[in-house]
Amino acid sequence: MLAEASSPAPEQDVDDASSLPALSTATVQQPSAHQPPHGRKRKRPPPTAASPAPSDPGSASGAVNPSELLSSRVDLSSRPRLSISRGPIFVPTAEGSEYHKTELIGVNRVGFRYVPAGINPPGYTLPCRTIESNPTTYRVSWEDRSPFITVTKDGLGLRGGTGFRSARCNAPIVEGRWYMEVKIMHGGGEHDSENGRREGSHVRLGWGRREAPLNGPVGLDGYSYGYRDKTGDKVTLSRPRPYGRAFGTGDVIGMYISLPPRREASKKDPHDPAHTKRERIPIDLKGQEVFEILEYPQSKEMIALMDYSAKSTSSASVPSAPKKAAGGKPERNGPSTANKTNAAPLRPLPVLHGSRIAFFVNGECQGVAFEDIYDYLQLRQSDTQRKAKERKRTREGVKEHRENPFNDGWLGYYPFISLFNDACVRLNPGPDFEFPPPNDIDALLDGKPVPEGESTARKWRPTCERYREFMAEQWALDEVEEEEAREEAARHAANEKIEAAKRAEKLKKKQQAEARKRAKLAAAEQQQRGTPVVDDEWSPSGTGMVGLGQPSPSPLRHGTTYGFNGEGDVENSYSPAPTPASFQGGQSGYNSDNMEAEMENGEERSASRAFSHDVRATYSETQSPRETNV
Repeated sequence: MLAEASSPAPEQDVDDASSLPALSTATVQQPSAHQPPHGRKRKRPPPTAASPAPSDPGSASGAVNPSELLSSRVDLSSRPRLSISRGPIFVPTAEGSEYHKTELIGVNRVGFRYVPAGINPPGYTLPCRTIESNPTTYRVSWEDRSPFITVTKDGLGLRGGTGFRSARCNAPIVEGRWYMEVKIMHGGGEHDSENGRREGSHVRLGWGRREAPLNGPVGLDGYSYGYRDKTGDKVTLSRPRPYGRAFGTGDVIGMYISLPPRREASKKDPHDPAHTKRERIPIDLKGQEVFEILEYPQSKEMIALMDYSAKSTSSASVPSAPKKAAGGKPERNGPSTANKTNAAPLRPLPVLHGSRIAFFVNGECQGVAFEDIYDYLQLRQSDTQRKAKERKRTREGVKEHRENPFNDGWLGYYPFISLFNDACVRLNPGPDFEFPPPNDIDALLDGKPVPEGESTARKWRPTCERYREFMAEQWALDEVEEEEAREEAARHAANEKIEAAKRAEKLKKKQQAEARKRAKLAAAEQQQRGTPVVDDEWSPSGTGMVGLGQPSPSPLRHGTTYGFNGEGDVENSYSPAPTPASFQGGQSGYNSDNMEAEMENGEERSASRAFSHDVRATYSETQSPRETNV
């Protein structure tokens, strides 16, 4: 992640990195007032790794929190926005030597690689973009090489150390015909008088993919194809085959590669490995913003091809992995077919039909070394592999590295230089060559030389022209990623708005439910206290409306008087229990009609016995004499 504790670099010219001030490689420590006595041991902090890769010692995690990255944009805006990387700090290997070590850069190792990054201007969604590093030409990559390979400041001179170590150039070849030269400054088994090593110095040249390891020679596996100086053999999968003449100090080796047009990804197939997709995380590495990328791993199919004991002369076949015997050693009679029902089937290794690699020694063509080489795209993932990786979700709020099954724009074949001991070479990507090849190299390889006096257009290109094309491709991918990031941010904002509306509606319903619950609890408490609660309706006593929650008057608190009409019936003056129907024009069950019906049926009702003495007295006082006599 972009460490907020790292101090920003001083303001520098973004277009001219050569004018950047040199950084000191040592810091003078001032004596401290709280320095402990010399006899007391001090606890030293644990050593930190030079690379922040998660597998390196001293690295807590390879996960990068995007929230911390985005929240630090205020700090990022205060840092210089560079179009040219600050580049490495060159430290001479010896006084007066032209070969240097490079410091303050992220050298590719432990399955991770690094690309210089620059901070985007305000208004961009992504915090960083791809930038160049000086010199902006086709050369060896500062980051994509073994640390034991020392270089010159122009990136064209290389010198080895102990053992075979390799380096790649800074732009891949993906299609077309390309040519470059490499001059052997020291090699071919010669000894250096200074070190006196017995083996001498050796060089291997060729072309390799991203999966080819840098701590071994070209041709170590099926990811690279090399040419040996000692015997003139061609080598791949660590299997040398006779090819051309040996070469040594002072020779100029021409390297030619021809690849068919790149395959376009199928729009109907989202899992096509030809799709372009980048998986990278911007981090702060030693004061320089870089993209950390998970390197492409070697496939089990290629490992099985390397481990195959019965080595075949045809590298196009894809044998199964060898079955180990009881003693732990692989069977010498080829792979066994027993007990392979549960093993996952090996995927076929596709090749680039029509591709070829050839070498020249001092302008002399050595013929076709390799043809129909393996495709540089990743093998297609099976459904089982894809589902297994989809289950490994990233933690919420944390961005982690993922294996990329697609092309991230860096796949292809690179010039691959391998040096043993103190061998030295110098690259010449063109356009001017010491031994220019013919205009049609393929015709020469096919045995059809161009007749003298007949001029043809040049059908190959110097590798120096590839650098500008490659950087244009990277910047185009930056624009695509920025547009996708804006669309993703818009979708995220729209989803957040919808989710906020849902949360507000849910909260409103919850509040309403809680209000109804509180009302029910209040009503239950009032009923437990013996105070009934009624609604705003007519009072049963017939006195009109009563307030909500007010106790209703008892319907029997007033006296009830009855009178007889002229027909000998008792007339109802006050109903003992008026009902809502009686107020709305309906008839009560206690009227005189019901009493007459009962008397006509000859039934003796207890209503006459219900008249108390007080009622009769009240009746005699209120009725007329005729009614009294009756």
